[in-house]
This record gives sequence, structure tokens and C-alpha cells, in this order.
Amino acid sequence: MDQKMMDRNSTMVTEFVLQGFMEYSKLQTGVFVIFLVLYLLTLVGNMVMVVLIRSSPQLQTPMYLFLRHFSFMDACTVSTVAPKMLLERKTISYSGCIVQFFFFCAFTDIEAFILAAMAIDRYVAICKPLLYTAIMSKPFCAWLLVGAYVGGVMSSLIHTCAALRLSYCGKNSINHFFCDLAALMALACSDTTLNELLLFTFGTLVEVFNTVTVVTSYAFIIRTIVRMRSSKGRLKAFSTCASHLSTFALFHGTILFMYFRPSSKFSMDMDKKVSVFYTLIIPMLNPLIYSLRNTEVKDALKKLARKTINAH
Repeated sequence: MDQKMMDRNSTMVTEFVLQGFMEYSKLQTGVFVIFLVLYLLTLVGNMVMVVLIRSSPQLQTPMYLFLRHFSFMDACTVSTVAPKMLLERKTISYSGCIVQFFFFCAFTDIEAFILAAMAIDRYVAICKPLLYTAIMSKPFCAWLLVGAYVGGVMSSLIHTCAALRLSYCGKNSINHFFCDLAALMALACSDTTLNELLLFTFGTLVEVFNTVTVVTSYAFIIRTIVRMRSSKGRLKAFSTCASHLSTFALFHGTILFMYFRPSSKFSMDMDKKVSVFYTLIIPMLNPLIYSLRNTEVKDALKKLARKTINAH
């Protein structure tokens, strides 16, 4: 079908229907409760981390500055997706769909860049401890965060502008629970080659940049740790990196599976299930990963709890 014929057969789509998990229609109440609990746990857990780091004097270091922004991005990501999942009416306007995709993509990419910044911080702390204060200065940390936010927004803006050129031939039922780019491309009746090219190109650039930064940082970190004479020092160094590595592996492992697997393995039903993992479950686990394995965070949390109890 040529472009003119396609344009004649296209109708203006003003809203989309998010199918969500219609295959579990008999279990809607149970699904609703599960997603509601996951959303509340994720939102509360990450916002507690934000408040805790902001208010605790012992957590005013670059590592926790990055973690505060990362937790805030987790809260933003889940709040972009989950509320629409919980509504009984599963429709979203065309403009609302585009806005949702823009913010979801931006928040996700910002998180990826912040994880890279956290790896740089761990490298300097372990490999250049005497220069840590000088290198990880407030201006440098601010520039790393600005770079993360600008990089995430610009990447999202490119994909969003490309998504705006897609046309839809009357079909408006999205086989997903939010407006993901893959779901929009599957529904579009126009050529998606440009979108696929941009997704692969910029997705690869973001993944390669962040992965290379993290892997290179940890290559130097491991070399430094191996050379340490004190077993106690090695254990302490490993423990400070364990939380970050766990988060990095979960986050990027899921992203790579979602967007970089062979097209022959593509399945929208599988995408929906995996999307629950990286939009709800991983953001819920991150506060636990950083609090349960971190003595400083646990001590700050105890102090905040005592302070809150005494205030009442």
C-alpha cells in the first residue's frame, strides 16, 4: 500500500485503549490488589530514601546524592505508569499517551546515566581515596547530574518526535498497560523503520556508554581491591559496591532483554510481563537493596524513626 492510499485509509486516533492484562479478566480484583500494593511499596520506599538522604547529616556525600536522585527517578517512573494501570477505565488520550511515553523514556534514561555516575563515584572512592574530596566536588557532582538529566531528556525527545510521525488506521487498542514505543509501533500502519533505527542507534549509544563506564570503573576497582593487603579492607570495599552492582545488573539486564533481543523472539505478551518487572518490581527492590546492605542507611533510618516517634 503506497503512502497516499495509507493516508486515505487512516483515521484520526484521538485515544487509545490499554488492554493491560485482559487475559486475566477473571482475576481482575487480585491483579488490581497486587499492582496497588507494588505501587504503594515502590512509591513509599523510594520517597523514604529521598527524605532520609536529604535529612540525614551522615548521608551528605556524593554517593548518597546520586542515590537520592536515583530513588526520585524510580518514584517518578512508577508514578508515570502505575496510576493508569489501576484505573477501571483503561483509555488514554493520544496526547496523554505521547506524554506518558516521553516521561517514561526520560526517567528511564536518566536512571541509566545516574548509575554510570555512581560507578565513577565508587571508582574514585576506592582507587583514589586521597583525592576523593577534590575530584568528587560539588560542582563536578552537579555536572554529572545535569549531564544525566539532559542526556535522558534529549534521548526521550528524539524517540517522542519520531513517535509523533506514526499514523494509525483506526485501530487504537494497545496490547500493553502503558504507552511503550514497541506497543505503539506494533499498532501503527505507517512505516516504522525510522523509529526502529533510532531506537537501536540511540538505545545502543546509551547502553554502551553507561555499560562501558560501569565496567571500566569496576575493572579498576577490582584491580585495586585485589591488591589490598587487608582482608577487612577488601570486604569493606566489596560491600560498598555490592548494592550498586546489584541495581545495575537488574536494571540493564532487563532493558537489554526488552529492547535488544532478536525480532524473532519478540512477543508483546512477554513484553508486558517483563515490563512489570522493570517498572514496578525493580524500583520496589532498589530501596531494600541499598538499605539492607548499607550500615549507614540503616543507622540513619533508625535515627529518623526515633526522631519521628519522639516528635509524636
